[in-house]
Amino acid sequence: MSKLHIRKNDTVVVLAGEDKGKTGKVLKVLVDKQKAVVEGVNIVSKSVKPSAKNPQGGFEKIEAPIHISNLSLIDPKSGKPTRVSIKHEGKNVIRIAKKSGEEIK
Repeated sequence: MSKLHIRKNDTVVVLAGEDKGKTGKVLKVLVDKQKAVVEGVNIVSKSVKPSAKNPQGGFEKIEAPIHISNLSLIDPKSGKPTRVSIKHEGKNVIRIAKKSGEEIK
């Protein structure tokens, strides 16, 4: 499986879909499905059965995964969407923003 240019805690912008233009923090990356869960993006209503924690049951709004191809990393210098290049220094992998040449932490 290929490596992904997006990691947990990155700030990303949505390029396509219902939430186009929204930015958020990556909460989780599903590498095998090439998807990511982004905070406040792709909100869906999920029905929840009554339980001890939630005795009433009902609907819960949660973030659904969105495909990696519809996300772009935010450049740390300019704050705009950028592509990512990968540089290898020994065993370390460094991600570099194409727009500014800045290293992405």
